[in-house]
Amino acid sequence: MNGAVADAIGICGSILFIGAFAYANQAAVLNKLLFNAVNLVGAIFLLISLYVHFNLAAVVLEGAWAVIALAGLISAIRERRA
Repeated sequence: MNGAVADAIGICGSILFIGAFAYANQAAVLNKLLFNAVNLVGAIFLLISLYVHFNLAAVVLEGAWAVIALAGLISAIRERRA
């Protein structure tokens, strides 16, 4: 993967994070499924970008973000089934 493609994927991930953050701050009722799914996809996109443009601190942050988002997504799915 070339650097420009990695940059584009990383920017998409950043846009997803910003959108999710804005949504969380504006929504009267937070849809946890949507919020965590968008955060997980954003983290994955940024991790893909970081594969090309490696930065250890950012990889740690995005890895933790992905794990937390995945846990939140699982929790939201379980809540909907209950």
